[in-house]
Amino acid sequence: QVQLVESGGGLVQAGGSLRLSCAASGSTFGINIMAWYRQAPGKQRELVAGVSSGGTTNYADSVKDRFTISRDNAKNIVWLQMNSLKPEDTAVYYCNAERNLYGMVYWGQGTQVTVSS
Repeated sequence: QVQLVESGGGLVQAGGSLRLSCAASGSTFGINIMAWYRQAPGKQRELVAGVSSGGTTNYADSVKDRFTISRDNAKNIVWLQMNSLKPEDTAVYYCNAERNLYGMVYWGQGTQVTVSS
C-alpha cells in the first residue's frame, strides 16, 4: 500500500499563491505518475497536473502558465505551486499516485483550496 499525505491548502485572495505538498510513504517502489486532481462542489474530479518519474509534465489548459508541478523521486514528494489563483480554482485538491506495473492507483485525503474574489 501507498499512503499519500497532502498539505498546504488554505484560503487565499484572488491573485495570490499557494504551494501544495504531497508525501508518499509505504510501498513506494515503482510509482510512475504523481499528479494533482481537484473537485469543486457539484463538479467531477479533474486532472490539474501530472508528472512522470522521468520528469514529463502535463497540465490542464485552465492552469497552464499559472501552476507548476514538481517532484522529488528520492523523497517521493510532489509539489504543486499555484500562482495567480482565481476563484474558479476553489476546490478540494487530491494527490494521486500510480504504480502502473502493479495496476494500482492511490489517493490522498484531499486538501481544501479556497480563493476569494
